[in-house]
Amino acid sequence: MYKLKLFLLPALICCLFFSAQAQLSSQEKKVVAYIDERMASSIDLLKESANINSGTLNSEGVKKVGAVYARELEKAGFKCTWVPMPDSIKRAGHLVAERKGKKGKKLFLIGHLDTVFEPDMPFTPFTLIDDSTATGQGVNDMKGGDVIIVKALQALYQFGLLEDVTITAYFTGDEEWAGSPITVTRGDFIERAKKSDIALGFEGATGLNVVATARRGASGWTLEVNSATGHSSGIFSPRVGFGAIYEAARIINEFRLALSSEQYLTFNPGLIVGGSEMQYDPNQSVGSAIGKDNIISPRVVVTGDLRFLSEVQKENARAKMREIVSNNLTGTTAKISFEDGIPSMEPTAGNAKILDVIDGISSSLGQGKTVAGNPGARGAGDISYIAAYVDCVDGLGATGSGAHAPGEKIKLNDLPYLIKRAALLIYRLTNSAD
Repeated sequence: MYKLKLFLLPALICCLFFSAQAQLSSQEKKVVAYIDERMASSIDLLKESANINSGTLNSEGVKKVGAVYARELEKAGFKCTWVPMPDSIKRAGHLVAERKGKKGKKLFLIGHLDTVFEPDMPFTPFTLIDDSTATGQGVNDMKGGDVIIVKALQALYQFGLLEDVTITAYFTGDEEWAGSPITVTRGDFIERAKKSDIALGFEGATGLNVVATARRGASGWTLEVNSATGHSSGIFSPRVGFGAIYEAARIINEFRLALSSEQYLTFNPGLIVGGSEMQYDPNQSVGSAIGKDNIISPRVVVTGDLRFLSEVQKENARAKMREIVSNNLTGTTAKISFEDGIPSMEPTAGNAKILDVIDGISSSLGQGKTVAGNPGARGAGDISYIAAYVDCVDGLGATGSGAHAPGEKIKLNDLPYLIKRAALLIYRLTNSAD
C-alpha cells in the first residue's frame, strides 16, 4: 500500500514543480520523470539494505550490504571491486564502483556501508511509521544516502548520460569506527580521490536545502599533571604547593576562558582521573583512582577532543593550550600532547562553485535556494580525508532524524527530490569543462 500512497503530492506543489521544470533540459526532464516512476524500487532497495545488520565490526554484514549495492551499480555499467583490509585491522573493507572516460569533471562519490548498530544491539527492521516516514538501522546514516547515489546513477545510465565520463563511487566499510592505522584503512580511498576533480559526500542532510561546503576536523589531547604530595594540611604552602588536582582544574578552566568564544573551535575534556594512586589505560580509555581527603593528589590525567575548521585554527589553539599548560602553579608540573584524527574540510572557492551548481538545480526543481550549512553543526567525516586535494561538498544524503540512536528515521517524501538533485548534479558536473 505504501508504494501507492507514498509520493502523492498536493496539486499546488505539482504545479510549482512542473513550472520549474521549464528550466531543465529535455534530457534532464527524462531523468526526473524516470526517477519518479521508479520510486518504489528505491524504497525496496533501502528496505533490503537496512534489513541487513552492518555494524562496523560485523564484517560479514558490511560485505552483504556491499554486495547489494554492487549488484545495483553493475546495472548502471559500473565495474565493482572489493578493497579488503588485513585481518589484523578487524574491518570488512570497502566497495569501489568505477566508470572511466574523458568527458567533463572526474567525480568521486562517497558513501559508507556500516552503521553504529552492532549485532548484539536490539534490531529495528525497516518499518513505515506513516506515508512519509520510515525507521530502521542506518536508514538516515547512511543507507538512505547510499540509495541516492545508486538510483541517481541508474537513472543517468538509462538515457546514456554516463557515456565517456569518469566516476568513482566509494563506499567505505568503517566510517563509523575507522580501523587503524588510517594510512591503511584510508590509503586506497585517498589515492583514488586524488585522481578526481570533485568529491560529493552523501552523508545525511541537515536540511532539505542545506549542504556542507565545510566540516570541522577532530583531534585529541592528553594532559598529564604531576605534583608534590603529602598531608592535606600542607596544601598551598611554599613547601608542598597546590597539588595536581588544583593544577589540572586551573588548566582546564583557562582553556575555557581563553578559547571558548572562538567560532567553530571546541575542546571537550572527556575523562579526568586523579588521586593519591591512579591508573589510566589509553588504549581502552579506562582509568581508576584511589584517594583520601587528607592526601594531596600527586597525579592527574585528562583526555579530550579538539575540533576546528582549519589547520591554522587547530595549530593556534594548540599553541595557546601549550602556553597555558606551561604556566604551572607552585609545586606542580604539567605537559600536554596532541593526537591528530580526522582533518578538516575547509571552506574554499571551489566548494562554493559546486554549491552554485546545486543551487541552480534546486531552483530548477522548484525547491528554492540551497545554502551552505553551519560547519559547527557537523562532525568530521570521510570526505575530510581528501578535502585538501579536491573540491568538495557533503550532506547530499537523506533527510531524517535520530541518527546513531534507536528509532533512527528517514523522510521518504524527500527522497525523490534528493535523488533527482544528485542525478542532475552528476550530469551537469560531468558535462562541464569549467
